[in-house]
Amino acid sequence: MAGHSQFKNIMHRKGRQDAVKSKLFGKLAREITVAAKMGTPDPTMNARLRAAIIAARAENMPKDNIERAIKKATGGEGDNYEQIRYEGYGPGGIAVIVEVLTDNRNRTAGEVRAAFTKSGGNLAETGAVSFMFDHLGVIEYGAKVAGAEAMFEAALEAGADDVVSNETTHEVYAAQDRFGSVAKALEGKFGEPRKAALVWRPQNTVAVDDEQGEKVIKLVDTLNEHDDVQNVYANFEISDALVSKMSA
Repeated sequence: MAGHSQFKNIMHRKGRQDAVKSKLFGKLAREITVAAKMGTPDPTMNARLRAAIIAARAENMPKDNIERAIKKATGGEGDNYEQIRYEGYGPGGIAVIVEVLTDNRNRTAGEVRAAFTKSGGNLAETGAVSFMFDHLGVIEYGAKVAGAEAMFEAALEAGADDVVSNETTHEVYAAQDRFGSVAKALEGKFGEPRKAALVWRPQNTVAVDDEQGEKVIKLVDTLNEHDDVQNVYANFEISDALVSKMSA
């Protein structure tokens, strides 16, 4: 089977698939507010907040919306959101991690469980599949900012663990405890990245046939459309033909 890893696609799929920009902006604003509440409202001193702002800018979220989301945290406004990670199995036995920010744990748990069940999968206990992923930071740049060798050398000097470069993108990976310092060092050299975030990167991918692949993609889309879901990660691999079909 011609393989196509879904890791990168899963990271970016939400931005492409959300039909209504306001829904995406709502999720981004929620993450900014939570990040500012958990740390300092100064993005230069708060790596999570900095990453959230970069993500918002990448989606062309207005500056006023970003500033308003930060003010909600400093002013004690807005709901108190709880961070929860759900783990489960999708069609074909693939592993799925769902990150949410919710003000109603019971409601969200029921709806996430229903999405898994409807797809033929099942929700599992926390820790059931996360051991199959590495939780680390990724800093992404367009290929034009530097050659592959220059990016590799800069990333290595900054303390990164891995660099994946192709004709369009450089993805720099760093351990959680070095994520902030690596991102800051690279930004000083290459400017603001396209993306800077903590992600769940699968250690290995599982090939699924086209029928299972369609079900998996539908599950991921359903989860991403949920207002409380911030990110979805999965370890599946599908054929290039199915990728073309689903992108058409």
